[in-house]
Amino acid sequence: MIDEIKVVARRHLATDGANLSLRAVARDMGMVSSALYRYFASRDDLLTALIIDGYNALGNAVESASVPDPDDLRGRWLATGHAIREWALANPAEYALLFGSPVPGYAAPQDTVIAAARTPTALVKILADGYTAGLLTADDGDFSADVRADLAQVRDVVAPGLPEALLMRGMAGWMHLFGVVSFELFGQLNNVIEARDEFFTTQLNMMADQIFGHRTPC
Repeated sequence: MIDEIKVVARRHLATDGANLSLRAVARDMGMVSSALYRYFASRDDLLTALIIDGYNALGNAVESASVPDPDDLRGRWLATGHAIREWALANPAEYALLFGSPVPGYAAPQDTVIAAARTPTALVKILADGYTAGLLTADDGDFSADVRADLAQVRDVVAPGLPEALLMRGMAGWMHLFGVVSFELFGQLNNVIEARDEFFTTQLNMMADQIFGHRTPC
């Protein structure tokens, strides 16, 4: 029954956005709204379940993306980026729920953190593997002490020993990646960029140059 409720709720996400109504979901299921409260105590509880499912589905897609050579850091980054875009294009309503405008009146609980961390952890693992293997280096970085302290706090949780400057490069690429995906999904590229696949791959390579260094010309 919980799975059926979430299926119907996802249909409403696609048509109504995150403005979910338990009454509307119940009506589509041929139930009285009070019956749904046996499974989800509130709209926010249903939203949380959908958010966790979305983060886990995206995490599955990203973690399944692989390249034959684990030392091919650029290849791993490209595979990860393409997996994110493909999932987003296949699941636009779920992507919008995760990365679109905040839902008025809703605050994501701590329950969502583990699922939400799966996708960024994939990038951090690429950085950490590259740094451990001596394939990536980083200078001290040119940013303030306050920013350095914030980065160090994140670093100590996700990848102890990783230089703050390397983490900063990865975060910049990560934000760039989701910005490009969001621009495509939310229509900002309409009537501007038609060659979407090629454009996205070019952007990914630009991000990779920033994170891993420029490729050596053949």
